[in-house]
Amino acid sequence: MLEGKNIVLGVCGSIAAYKSALLVRLLIKGGASVQVVMTPDAANFITPLTLSTLSKKPVLVDYFNPENREWNNHVELGLWADLFIIAPASANTLAKMANGLCDNLLTAVYLSAKCDVYFAPAMDLDMWKHESTQENISKLKTFGNILIPPGNGELASGLHGEGRMAEPEEIIAFISAAIKKKLPLADQKILVTAGPTYEAIDPVRFIGNYSSGKMGFAIADELARLGADVTLVAGPSAQMSKRSSIKRIDVTSAAEMLEACELHFKSSKACIMTAAVADYTPKVVAQQKIKKSNNDFSIEVKKTVDILNLLGSQKSDDQILAGFALETNDEEKNAIEKLKKKNLDFIVLNSLNDEGAGFKKDTNKITIIDRNLQKTVYDLKSKEEVARDICAKIVELIKG
Repeated sequence: MLEGKNIVLGVCGSIAAYKSALLVRLLIKGGASVQVVMTPDAANFITPLTLSTLSKKPVLVDYFNPENREWNNHVELGLWADLFIIAPASANTLAKMANGLCDNLLTAVYLSAKCDVYFAPAMDLDMWKHESTQENISKLKTFGNILIPPGNGELASGLHGEGRMAEPEEIIAFISAAIKKKLPLADQKILVTAGPTYEAIDPVRFIGNYSSGKMGFAIADELARLGADVTLVAGPSAQMSKRSSIKRIDVTSAAEMLEACELHFKSSKACIMTAAVADYTPKVVAQQKIKKSNNDFSIEVKKTVDILNLLGSQKSDDQILAGFALETNDEEKNAIEKLKKKNLDFIVLNSLNDEGAGFKKDTNKITIIDRNLQKTVYDLKSKEEVARDICAKIVELIKG
């Protein structure tokens, strides 16, 4: 949820500032770009050097940087940020924020911010319970700022109660959940298949195809970016998911892919079948390596189960099922026949006759045809861009 986000992290004067080091590390690990802004008092609890090393950016404390004689522009920072997190947020800074006081760089950035602002208070029990603090927090919430509630436990003073800053892992989880709720596919379960299948001939040989899985992996990544709970059933592929939230199930054969799809299809809102599943598999798999002997060699094969056709026969009215058609001739006619026969909501057509499309390439050129035979033709694009186009169609159908 944090990947690619520009985050300003405000650090105030509090013993809890030591937790900011781990928070920065977790934000960076999550794929965010982090700019730390500290109050002058915060530098008494944790050094700017520590946080600049972890964030890979110079930490900003004052309006004016005497080393390079440049202003730290609070307006630019406010516009740059996708998220503003203040952790720890001291009682003093909360009071300034609630009343529009602006006597340091952090509060100036706060007043300039156009993004969501999250604040994680850290203070002693009596300070937290004081009416003025609670009034300030209520006021900040009416401004649209988002409270990350403090924890309950032993405090620096020796008292026991509320006031501890939430742990960095809790802050990350809180913000990630809040971001996800706003995404168009939040909590929608979506099944994706990708890559080839390998049908064993003997322990060292197989029947396969040239599919790399790039298109399916790109679609799974984009769906996860849009908030979906993605299950990716992947045939043999060297591709790796960019999103750690994706549940990946590795399979080898068409039979294994069928089993995985049947297990997860009924609970899925949508299913996008990009895998190049083998149409045939050997009737008999040799238990030992077949030795080279005769000039001629034949393998008797049988049809595999048509997974897409089976799922189409099982899908409910509120499920969305999409398939791919990779064609070499009569492309549109064959795609429409497949769309109707397999009860699909839309089919993605790509032709090996189009330069830049097909297996193993980083680009693709597609046409989407829906069940009403409405056709949308797209230009040649990277597979990541193609994935965005396909997922936009999924969002359109789910949102109705």
